[in-house]
Amino acid sequence: MKNVYFLSDAHLGSLAIDHQRTQERRLVRFLDSIKTKAAAVYLMGDIFDFWNEYRFVVPKGYTRFLGKLSELTDMGVEVHFFTGNHDIWTYGYLEQECGLIVHRQPLTTDIYGRLFYLAHGDGLGDPSRRFKFLKWLFHNRTCQRLLNFMHPWWGMQLGLGWAGNSYRQHKASGGVCPYRGEDREYLAIYTKEYQKKNPEIDFFVYGHRHIELDLKVGRARMLILGDWIQQFTYAVFDGEHMFLEEYVEGESQP
Repeated sequence: MKNVYFLSDAHLGSLAIDHQRTQERRLVRFLDSIKTKAAAVYLMGDIFDFWNEYRFVVPKGYTRFLGKLSELTDMGVEVHFFTGNHDIWTYGYLEQECGLIVHRQPLTTDIYGRLFYLAHGDGLGDPSRRFKFLKWLFHNRTCQRLLNFMHPWWGMQLGLGWAGNSYRQHKASGGVCPYRGEDREYLAIYTKEYQKKNPEIDFFVYGHRHIELDLKVGRARMLILGDWIQQFTYAVFDGEHMFLEEYVEGESQP
């Protein structure tokens, strides 16, 4: 039985991240290290800091990463791509050229007889009106068409500038907000409410928050995956056990 892997929040291409090529290569080396051990890989959102496909143009770069994903799918590994709040704007390229399975909404799925609820996590349980407005704006088809009326150079500058400014503001305010506790953490609150109506779920897996968390919620476990900017963390399910791991160069992986 092969493993199933989950990771999120690489923000590849971010103008606010130093050594972008080194970061991409590290992610590629990780994917290469698991390619013969993986039945599936779930990319749980914000893999790109900004991704927008035009009719005949896709963002420059990411050649090694996209090539490795294509290699995995050519080998028969399922690669699932969840859109986050930074890489919503995909319209078929990743599916057609790289063989990815794209999810735009939370997914409930059976993996080796266990039921998983999978989502990037943005907006779930978060009462912020500003965030809800931005999410509506980014998903609005009219707004998406207006963005694609721009020349790709301008569209990418606008998108990367917005994403980079968002990250810089985040760092200026103290960086990642630490775990608030299960009574104040939005995803924990959401999970508890969702579980009341769906007690059959075994695992809830999220990205978005850039923290590592493994929390018992009733009979289920809730995991937040950390990131691939500073933590280089991921989850692996072997059909019986679920682990949160850190990728360390040169060490053998489960």
